[in-house]
Amino acid sequence: MLDINFIKEHKDEVIQAVKNKNKNVDVDQLLSLDDKRRKLIQEIQALREERNVLAKSQDRESAQKRGREIKDALKGLESTREEVEKKYNILMESLPNVTHPNMPIGQDESSNVVLRKWGEPSHFDFAVRDHIELGRMLDMIDIETAAHVSGNRFYYLKNAAVMLQWAIIQLVMHSLTNQTIVGDIARQVGNPSNRPFIPVLPPLMMKSQVMKMMDRLDPIDDRYYFEKDDLVLIGSAEHTLGPYYMNRVLAQKDLPIRMIGYSSAFRREAGSYGKDMKGILRVHHFDKLEMESFSTDEQGEAEQDMLVGIQEYFMQQLEIPYQVVDICSGDTGKPDYRQIDIEAWVPSQKKYRETHSADYMTDFQARRLNIRYKTARGKKKFVYMNDATAFAIGRILIALMENHQQADGSIRVPSALQKYTNFDTIKAS
Repeated sequence: MLDINFIKEHKDEVIQAVKNKNKNVDVDQLLSLDDKRRKLIQEIQALREERNVLAKSQDRESAQKRGREIKDALKGLESTREEVEKKYNILMESLPNVTHPNMPIGQDESSNVVLRKWGEPSHFDFAVRDHIELGRMLDMIDIETAAHVSGNRFYYLKNAAVMLQWAIIQLVMHSLTNQTIVGDIARQVGNPSNRPFIPVLPPLMMKSQVMKMMDRLDPIDDRYYFEKDDLVLIGSAEHTLGPYYMNRVLAQKDLPIRMIGYSSAFRREAGSYGKDMKGILRVHHFDKLEMESFSTDEQGEAEQDMLVGIQEYFMQQLEIPYQVVDICSGDTGKPDYRQIDIEAWVPSQKKYRETHSADYMTDFQARRLNIRYKTARGKKKFVYMNDATAFAIGRILIALMENHQQADGSIRVPSALQKYTNFDTIKAS
């Protein structure tokens, strides 16, 4: 969430961010409630102090009389304060983050801006097969059986697809724990830190309140929520990586802290009925590699640049044409200060589809999670947080299979993965 003093000092900027992100939050009402709660707190504190003084009074009769008056007054003021605090907190939690000065302003994805492209869209002199047909021909993906067992939007990965998944995981883990590789990418994007990533296998479930602190619980209809246990299945590893340092104070010298997590991800896709019903692009359960960064405020933007640089490095390693997209205000997330997506070329659809996202949150999440760091001078400040996709397995398999398909129906394995798969071509058996 935003700091209330920041909201007061940058009221116009906050109001504009609410408008630009298509949200509906009354900032004037929020500030009015803040004034009321502050005055109530002062009144309550003054009455408590008076009550403490009366406890030492020699005039017991008048002290008791005044004490009863204070008790009744405090009861009414506390009740009013609770009501005001509740309304105040609802509005504070509803406020989106402000936006980067260079973020495109627009209502929806039509206002997103392509920053750059890499590679030429794949063109073939034969009829292009989509990943569904390729997966069936090569016995790599079984959607039909999964539909009988689990329902729509599920799938089995088999044979070479499983080996590709393990290869992708090994490529990511090897690269991001290698200080030389991380340092090379950092230098290319102007990030001064070559600190490698900490590999993490995070929990797949989390408390609903902690997910709310991450500002990732809502809309609740898109989550698998177990009310009896008050636990939520995560939609990405970032959901349980982000709170790792909750209620802790880090040392500035240890920042940035970078994590690479691998987990399953679960999404109900409640708001996407009818979209991408075929194939494995939009499903209820998939596996994902996710990066998380904790840094100082000065390092925050450079960390996002670093994460995007890593995403591009991996896409180039897999030899998949892509474009880098600056996401506009109306299409970005509520906590995002800046969002950069990468979209891979999908030959069967003859268009780019989103495979990666890099979200820079500033201290928006850290305030809710109470994650701070201590400067060299002893001052405590909130960390700045970034998260970014390394690979969402299903989506990257689509791009890999379709871009590297051959006329005979086989698939060429990118050279960067061959040392992990021990094969360079996937052919029908």
